[in-house]
Amino acid sequence: MNQISIDRAGNDSSSKSVNETVNGSHHFTIRGYSLAKGMGPGKYISSDIFTVGGYDWAIYFYPDGKNIEDSSMYVSVFIALASEGTDVRALFELTMLDQSGKVKHKVHSHFDRALESGPYTLKYRGSMWGYKRFFRRASLEMSDYLKDDCLSMHCTVGVVRTRVEGPKDYSVTIPPSDMGQSLKYLLDAELGCDIVFRVGEEAFKGHKLILAARSPVFRAQFFGLIGNPKTDEVEIEDIEPSVFKAMLQYIYSDELPDLIEITGSTSTCTSTIVMQHLLAAADRFGLDRLKELCEAKLCEEVNVDTVATTLSLAEQHRCPQLKAICLKFAATNLGVVMQKDGFKHLEESCPLLLSELLETVASVDEKPSLTSSKKRSSSSSIFGLDLAADGAAADSVNLTVRRVRRRM
Repeated sequence: MNQISIDRAGNDSSSKSVNETVNGSHHFTIRGYSLAKGMGPGKYISSDIFTVGGYDWAIYFYPDGKNIEDSSMYVSVFIALASEGTDVRALFELTMLDQSGKVKHKVHSHFDRALESGPYTLKYRGSMWGYKRFFRRASLEMSDYLKDDCLSMHCTVGVVRTRVEGPKDYSVTIPPSDMGQSLKYLLDAELGCDIVFRVGEEAFKGHKLILAARSPVFRAQFFGLIGNPKTDEVEIEDIEPSVFKAMLQYIYSDELPDLIEITGSTSTCTSTIVMQHLLAAADRFGLDRLKELCEAKLCEEVNVDTVATTLSLAEQHRCPQLKAICLKFAATNLGVVMQKDGFKHLEESCPLLLSELLETVASVDEKPSLTSSKKRSSSSSIFGLDLAADGAAADSVNLTVRRVRRRM
């Protein structure tokens, strides 16, 4: 008997069908709404043409309704295909914007019903999706959607695209971006520098164009209406040279600099203090990403020696997450924190923060716990915390709190 064998090696293949939407939005404002009433049913106001997914679209607003039976009872809103197309499949969303600031928008969305009914198919130019009875007209005219005789709508279209992906016949390794290293080399080598910064007793060279591209403050200083592009030297006050150097390194590399290398100190406290000043510098020069990097780093390094100054810093430079971390840490370790010099600075620089600290202490202390209950009953502090074993220390805490209350 002859046996026939089939060699399938080398004949396997694969492909992938990818279905996705190409999304785009359009904002449509109708001014003089009251003048549009009375046009008659079936007559509409059209938005400008906008393009999404290779097709043109328009929003049609019918102030007297699309149908005769809805005349003067409802307003109708539709999204129409405004270019040639056959069986165009898309998802839609129409939103009437609440203009009171309460963000209670009226939303009719097809996106969240995609799994239920699938995309809508528009057969030809002029095909529409929308609502004949989008809004009862009497309710609309009494609502916050109409303000100063003006309506505002937002439309989103998601055109469905299908593509087939086959196996790739190539494998090219893409190296990571080295733009930061290249720019930092210009800074370190002082190649093509055209500006010198005098910071204390030290001088730092830089490039105006790079600095202007990264910082809105430098952009205004060098190329703004009142800036001087010909200046070749700038004196920077109220900032330490090491902090300015760290900021420059970030501007060129887009990475948080190595503070140990810059300061020459391995002390955690020193690193935290420099990071605090670097956050302040980032806020001063409009470096939002550096500010958030510093905020994240300081959240990790909160301790009893620095929490008070960090809390003051977080309040002054609008760092909500860092502020919340510091409040919780200070409330939990209040007895020790109040003995530090930083707490005196906090009292002087941000006295209103003390009320928030008291609220945090209260919220921490209110958590049900048998142990904390015992401490509250035995402690002489109004914080309800067993801050000290001897009466003198506890009294000092109470005196501080009474003084804070009088000030507030």
